[in-house]
Amino acid sequence: MMKQRKLPRISIITPCLNQGHYLQQCIDSVIMQNYQNLEMIIIDGGSSDDTISTIKAYDGKISYWVSEPDNGQSDAINK
Repeated sequence: MMKQRKLPRISIITPCLNQGHYLQQCIDSVIMQNYQNLEMIIIDGGSSDDTISTIKAYDGKISYWVSEPDNGQSDAINK
């Protein structure tokens, strides 16, 4: 019997701020990869557009998300 290899975990970290329209396309693209050991993390800088509603619509597909003010993309990724 051949043992099945476990795929390595891949983390996709997406920093964003007021990018609700583009965020949906980004999430859909990641989901369409059909990779079994994938975690999607979204770090939002406190958006005032539809970003949060987009994130909540994909809640079952996103491993972790937060929306709070930050000091830009680098700070968001470092979180």
